Amino acid sequence: MMRQTPAESPTFSPLYRQIKELILQALENGEWRPGEAIPSETELAQRFNVSQGTVRKAIDEMAAENLLVRKQGKGTFVASHNDPRAFFRFLRLVPLSGGIEPAKSVPLECWRAKAGPEAARILNLKLGEPIIIVRRLLEFAEKPVVVDEIYLPGETFAGLSLEVLKEHQGSLYSLFETRFGVRMIRAEERLRAVAADRTSAELLHVPEGSPLLSVERVSFTYGDRPVEWRRGLYSTAAHCYYNELS
Repeated sequence: MMRQTPAESPTFSPLYRQIKELILQALENGEWRPGEAIPSETELAQRFNVSQGTVRKAIDEMAAENLLVRKQGKGTFVASHNDPRAFFRFLRLVPLSGGIEPAKSVPLECWRAKAGPEAARILNLKLGEPIIIVRRLLEFAEKPVVVDEIYLPGETFAGLSLEVLKEHQGSLYSLFETRFGVRMIRAEERLRAVAADRTSAELLHVPEGSPLLSVERVSFTYGDRPVEWRRGLYSTAAHCYYNELS
């Protein structure tokens, strides 16, 4: 019988990955807030009793995953949705004419409900647990391009209201981060083509039956915890969904 080496063991994890998990735990516990600097590599190496190179490798991987941001001559910071560079990461909609347009979020409705089977499954809630549902438009150059219906865990976003949404000037994710301490770190999306029904056609100012792009997203925070289920309809008359693969 062949002896299993540590590298083949299902429980084996490289040292830098273990350090990465410890840094992630600190982020999840709020030790360093979004936009704040984390300790230097030297300080982290002393804290975790490992080499500086091991810490650097962990930070490099976290920077590649947009969890941390290196700033030349200033240090390493916790990534934040308030950083303009983070905007395009979660909204891959660009005008056909090229470039990137600023978007404006226009809240329409915000109400409380109980999680049905689908919402409970996707958000990892119990059936009937409180949820918050938000419906909003996303406008580009004062024209409606996206209508979103967003499902959120009620306890996590307690206090969210239509008034709060209307008062906030930035993106939804920056609101979730600054007011509720919830940072979205990754998302899964499913895209398909659909025809505009009467309601979406009226909201997006397109003829009923027009082709729309349906984008369903589940967003996750630290610990791979789902905290948002979003169903959006995109008008692609003057915009396209852009994704760069490498």
